[in-house]
Amino acid sequence: MSQQLDATGQAQLVRSGEVSPRELVEAAIERVEALDGELNAVIHRLFEKALASEPVDGPFRGVPMVVKDLLCTTAGDPNHEGMRFLRDLDWRAAQDSWLARRFREAGFVFVGRTSTPELGILPTTEPEACGPCRNPWNTSRSTGGSSGGSAAAVAAGMVPIGHASDGGGSIRIPASACGLVGLKPSRGRVSLAPLGDFASGLSVELAVTRSVRDAAALLEWVADPPPGEPYVAPARRRPYPEEVGADPGGLRIGLMTQAPGGQVEVHPDCVAAVEEAGRLLESLGHSVEPSYPAALDDHQYVPAFLVRWTSGAAAVLDFWSLRTGKPIGEDDVEPLTWALAEQGRRHSGPDYLAAVGYAQIVTRALADWWAGGFDLLLTPTLALPPAEIGSMGNGRGEEPMMPIVRATPYAIFTAGFNASGQPAISLPLHWSEEGLPIGVQLVAAYGREDLLLRVASQVEEARPWAERRPPVFAAAA
Repeated sequence: MSQQLDATGQAQLVRSGEVSPRELVEAAIERVEALDGELNAVIHRLFEKALASEPVDGPFRGVPMVVKDLLCTTAGDPNHEGMRFLRDLDWRAAQDSWLARRFREAGFVFVGRTSTPELGILPTTEPEACGPCRNPWNTSRSTGGSSGGSAAAVAAGMVPIGHASDGGGSIRIPASACGLVGLKPSRGRVSLAPLGDFASGLSVELAVTRSVRDAAALLEWVADPPPGEPYVAPARRRPYPEEVGADPGGLRIGLMTQAPGGQVEVHPDCVAAVEEAGRLLESLGHSVEPSYPAALDDHQYVPAFLVRWTSGAAAVLDFWSLRTGKPIGEDDVEPLTWALAEQGRRHSGPDYLAAVGYAQIVTRALADWWAGGFDLLLTPTLALPPAEIGSMGNGRGEEPMMPIVRATPYAIFTAGFNASGQPAISLPLHWSEEGLPIGVQLVAAYGREDLLLRVASQVEEARPWAERRPPVFAAAA
């Protein structure tokens, strides 16, 4: 029954001698083979390497894991980032990234790499390179993105934990869509080494998990980056696992149900989810009141964010052209990707620096709200329930930027905290009448993952979600 356990539970089975690491890996492989034909989550299977590996004696020795096919390279394995261009070259990574090495040192065994939209751009996982990834709660619906393949694999019980990254919501969005825990760490908490930062501080990495304790234990393992980092997060106050179950005390929590700037209408299910979470937090002794940082309503935010985002898209295409020795042209990528890159190339150096400077001004304004007496902000994770497969598009056969317009409701509550660098977590506290997961987001001041983990574990104990299973879920193995 290991498919029902989180990563901590599976590691305990190994330590107690109830199962061997190989047995855990074999069971995970069986589950991937049984389910992935329906979900299309694990696009690169690493079964032979997984079975041949001898995991080190770390805290997660022998626990099977999937790795998103973006940023976190694993030596010798396919590295396509959702691109047909790299798929057709059969491009493979030369080395483990710093984070992949830390995962191995924790004892994890990689059984596969998971689907992502091209370059992680959209909040849905439907790349032309390998087709749509489907949500185990309803296979006509999106898993979210860009860590949608990892989220589908974890939600369906193939593996207990999946690597994920987040440049505008890409950990929290699929966590919400697939009924999982998605913790986005503070900027600088987890290293992107050896790569440089193409996203001007927007992107971070960690995982999607089934439990808060897994998120805490994993963050503790990877939270000490190597020398030379461009950003340095505040030191943690004590080991993160000690925050799980610790009393957070009575906190002051702001409640936000309208989208920043009123840019989109929030679906009633998403409003209901956050209001229900607010009542739960009040019942746990916290003060919840309608309030949020006014800076979130600044209408210059989206244009400034897109200057940085599109500049990053252009830089990544230039990087891959240089790395592969093959110039990437318009026909090599999806129309949206090319349109974003072309827009990025039109920005001047002063445009870019102005956008970064604007983000710094807004970040200070956001920090003032937390410094003014609030501990956490509670919002919907998404403004809409999980999207229908195919509804977002990729710009083919239409104005190529239209998918970004359609994507806005799915990132409107998340992307601002990539710009500010603050930690945030999506928790699976609500399901719609249709049976779709609807996540809620908690945001803390910069560096305060400890507070998020304390409150999240308190909520998990009061309103547990571990027994919820999607229609597409692994049989006993």
